[in-house]
Amino acid sequence: MSVPAAYLGIILIWSTTPLAIQWSAQGTGFALAVFARMSIGVALAAVLLVVWRIGFPLHARARRSYLVGGLGLFGAMSLTYWGARHVHSGLVSVLFGLSPLLTGVFAALWLGERALTPLRLAGMLLGTAGLATIFAQGEGAGGSQASAGLAALLLAVAIYSASLVWIKRIGDDSPPLATTAGTLAVSLPLFALVWWCADGSVPTAVLPRAGAAIVYLGVFGSVLGFALYYYVIRHTTAGSVALITLVTPVLALLLGHALNGEEIAARVWLGAALITGGLVLHQWEGLVGLSRRSRVSERA
Repeated sequence: MSVPAAYLGIILIWSTTPLAIQWSAQGTGFALAVFARMSIGVALAAVLLVVWRIGFPLHARARRSYLVGGLGLFGAMSLTYWGARHVHSGLVSVLFGLSPLLTGVFAALWLGERALTPLRLAGMLLGTAGLATIFAQGEGAGGSQASAGLAALLLAVAIYSASLVWIKRIGDDSPPLATTAGTLAVSLPLFALVWWCADGSVPTAVLPRAGAAIVYLGVFGSVLGFALYYYVIRHTTAGSVALITLVTPVLALLLGHALNGEEIAARVWLGAALITGGLVLHQWEGLVGLSRRSRVSERA
């Protein structure tokens, strides 16, 4: 697979995931939707491990990585599916765009990384200002419980970012697909428990759009998206990867407006622009390095 094709695949998957999350819960409930998605993901990951003859490590470091990843996935996705019912789908992507900022904070605290440079701190402040702008106009971000939905999504981003740093601290070198399969396997019983406690029933009929969205998320959002992401990380620069977090929130907002009829208030657009600007500042060093390498390549 070519790197540009994988790169474009990640952008498309991440841009459409928030809208698919909303559609998947229509008529099924958020608990069943996320449980069904993860069930498909576990089955597909297991099949790929067997077909591609990839080992599934079970040493202590791998088990810790699966556990931390699974708990983080459970916490982040449960809150995301609940919160996505009450806000515009594009804002899910906008808020998850904050993950590089929060990851930098956790990395500085837990890993001792010198991630909090003046430029990155300025980016964090600008991102915080954008977040405050969105929360100040909660009624323009979705339904009557938009503020609660935004709070749930923000907590989901924090859990997601913390689990990424924790996994990095563990330092497991298992194959990415094995890590994905182990993470999904750990989280699946927890999603099943939430579904059982919330409802525990399967609807007699599932809307075609909801069923298609669940399958799409299980195949692309839970397995192939991760595989493409790890592939791109290994074959390109950090600056190139950073561009994905700048493009997907804007595309997600536009898709929500075009395909889901979401009318987004001007103040929410302003908040999204501030968050994007904060991400640009936070990722500036990597973006500048990418630009320099591109010019050198053209001259060669």
